[in-house]
Amino acid sequence: MITAPSHVPDRLALLATSAVDPFLTEELLKGEHVHGGIDLAKVVEPLPEDDARWSVEPVRSLVEDAMFEFRPDRTRADAWLAPRLHATLRLTRREAADKRLWNHLALAVAPDYVAWRHLSEPTAKRPEKRIAAERFRGPADRQCFSRLWWAAELFRNGSDYEPVAAACGNQDLIHTVLRLDLIDHRPTAQALVRLLQSGQITTGREINGLSTAINAAGATLVYDVLAPDEPRNPVVLGDWVAEAGSAPPVGRHELPQGPDEEPAPEQSVAVLTRYFAELIETAPVRGRKSTE
Repeated sequence: MITAPSHVPDRLALLATSAVDPFLTEELLKGEHVHGGIDLAKVVEPLPEDDARWSVEPVRSLVEDAMFEFRPDRTRADAWLAPRLHATLRLTRREAADKRLWNHLALAVAPDYVAWRHLSEPTAKRPEKRIAAERFRGPADRQCFSRLWWAAELFRNGSDYEPVAAACGNQDLIHTVLRLDLIDHRPTAQALVRLLQSGQITTGREINGLSTAINAAGATLVYDVLAPDEPRNPVVLGDWVAEAGSAPPVGRHELPQGPDEEPAPEQSVAVLTRYFAELIETAPVRGRKSTE
């Protein structure tokens, strides 16, 4: 397994997607050898020096702890890392939508983590181990670190990251649901987590079937009417971002606290949990026997 580059930058920066490909070598994608880091540092755009959020050390420390702790089962690292990455990188959504930040994190700061987490096992069709290039510079729901940050952003319930840990503990859920526009509706996200925690959805087929049914129902039902959410207070998020420089490192054994926002309205979450439970009964699930 590859190690960190010999030159890891002190601060996060922006790495344009057009500049990424020369560093996605066959040796890197096979998990054999990583670039040295010096040449990559020449093509990045620096971020403001006076912003404590761009310090690399807290993120680098997190990924090293994750690789050590979850050696027996690397997929379990997602549920641990997602809330802690979100609480460490206190980003606005506008900042998090900039792929250049995630490109730099994956290629300059922690390519060894990307390789550790996403190096595929050999199969009959593909006998060699390999990392998909999209894990370094892909869409938000596939790139190694952006998928975790956005999962935490969309599944947290106010300041509570417990739903994030539950959601990220199921690969089918975050892989499928992050693609749904409706997941930005907080009661929808929380209802899905409750169904997962209660065991009403467990398999990838059930999650895919329910996601299809939710999208289809959303074409005729307005979830904001069925289960209204409270408007978010941008001041709260702004304060949370501004406090990044004085915030202590996130805990390793207890979940951190997110922005001090109000949670999704309980009544709305309950309404959608019941509604989605009914949808499950009729959702098209491949392989499930009909009860009719």
